[in-house]
Amino acid sequence: MIDPTLPLVGLVGGVLAGVSPCVLPVLPVVLLGSAADAERTSRSRPVAIVAGLVLSFSLFTLFGAVVLSLLHLPTGVIRWAGIGALLVLGAAMLLPPLERLLERPFARLPQRVPALKSDGAAGGFVLGLALGAVYVPCAGPVLAAIALAGASDTIGPRTLILTAAFAVGTAIPLLAIALTGHRLAERVRVLQRHGRAIRIAGGAVVIALAVALALNVTDLIQRRVPDYTQAVGDRLGAAALAPQVAGDGSLQQCQQAAFTGTLELSDCGRAPELTGIERWLGGEPLTLAGLRGKVVLIDFWAYSCINCQRELPHVQAWWKNYRDNGFQVIGVHTPEYAFEHDAGNIAAGARKLGLTFPVAVDNRTATWTAYRNVAWPAGYLIDAEGTVRLVTLGEGHYDKTEAAIRSLLSAARPGTALPPATDVPDATPRDRDRTPELYLGSEKQRGFSGAGDYAGTRLFTLPDIVRPNTFALAGTWTVGAEDIRAGEGAAITLAYAAQKVYLNVGGTGSLTVTEGGATRTIAVDGPPDIRTVVDRPSSGTGTVDIALSPGLAAYSFTFG
Repeated sequence: MIDPTLPLVGLVGGVLAGVSPCVLPVLPVVLLGSAADAERTSRSRPVAIVAGLVLSFSLFTLFGAVVLSLLHLPTGVIRWAGIGALLVLGAAMLLPPLERLLERPFARLPQRVPALKSDGAAGGFVLGLALGAVYVPCAGPVLAAIALAGASDTIGPRTLILTAAFAVGTAIPLLAIALTGHRLAERVRVLQRHGRAIRIAGGAVVIALAVALALNVTDLIQRRVPDYTQAVGDRLGAAALAPQVAGDGSLQQCQQAAFTGTLELSDCGRAPELTGIERWLGGEPLTLAGLRGKVVLIDFWAYSCINCQRELPHVQAWWKNYRDNGFQVIGVHTPEYAFEHDAGNIAAGARKLGLTFPVAVDNRTATWTAYRNVAWPAGYLIDAEGTVRLVTLGEGHYDKTEAAIRSLLSAARPGTALPPATDVPDATPRDRDRTPELYLGSEKQRGFSGAGDYAGTRLFTLPDIVRPNTFALAGTWTVGAEDIRAGEGAAITLAYAAQKVYLNVGGTGSLTVTEGGATRTIAVDGPPDIRTVVDRPSSGTGTVDIALSPGLAAYSFTFG
């Protein structure tokens, strides 16, 4: 049954995306593109621009991952195609013959779509299509849920309703801006007399936007403007991800209980089957149907996730302790980074952690989506009848989880003598004020406080002061979507609050770590994984300098 609040979730999520800092760079194009030559163009042009933007924004998010996967193309193709289209369209606004040439294909559209055949509307629609393509990464939490469904081939009525509602919500603020630009151009005489000049200015702005996108200059705006929509957007994203499961309980309710730390056995609904698994490591393929009669723990993890690395020793201990008593652990490895798709890297990560239970490689996030999971690590404890009875999100509460495992094992096999409970130290950080995870790549960058643009290959200079919970760069770096790659003299200065600091880094070379006058060297050789760069006796604030050999790629800082 479809949740009746789902359209509202999509609608509000769309409105938030339409007013979020992520779309700020595109607003001048929407405004000037709608106002350009208002005396010549029809009033349908603003509608056409927004329609094209919302349509491509939604469709590329919904189907883009599947299409790129089938064609074996990199994920950045859509964005670069949009940038190229913007350059051509900007030139067309400067050169009317070129614009008429681009609009000519729309003249063949059926008569039942007259809006696109009006003066200027066809060009506006094409402009909107290009804008939508370059702003696919602007998806908020709700549209991210839609993208996840598309990437895992789980598109159904629920996803389509959410997408349609999101499209309507996004269109509302953007259409208001587009109509404002057009009406100003219609009513202000000065603008009417200079329609051609406005059109030239609009073309220049479109070209400037394309160049800024290509050089990642627009990221600067998104970093400097606080995300005033994040808090509400995160809650809506969780609602979009949470399914409605038949029965006395639901996965959604159990996930919400896990967020609050309420860990009690309950009816969380029928466990979704494992789906879309590319390969199995450390064992033969398994199904929940084939494991009926056993107590099963589905544990979502990623090998370079520090939270997972602290949680997995407990999972391994439970597997070793109870596997002869009808207990089965399945580690579902769902990647966060591109390098975590590599089966060799996953296998090496599992060996490093000493994992011996079967690992399902969920590279297309299909099983993650089936469970509507939202975190690494996450555990779904399933009883012998195939019902999810407990959900855990994040670290900690291992004693309660093990008590639940023992209870379900005793219920499944009455009279069975269980071994003593495991005794693995709980390494969950207790400092609530520690620095949050800092991503270094441009797509999710957070915490950069250095000077200059955070884009491309350039020489960075340290600021006079590195603010708390931020990092700054020195030397030559190449900023990529997921990582930053070290060049000559590359170094990072990090101001943190934590007991331990971890850097996710890969390649061949070394890290030279300096703090408090002491210097040590850490060898790096192999695929990206976390390295401990700070290990203090207790939690506190500090500043550490890390010099990286040329060629090393750094992805994120995490803290313990």
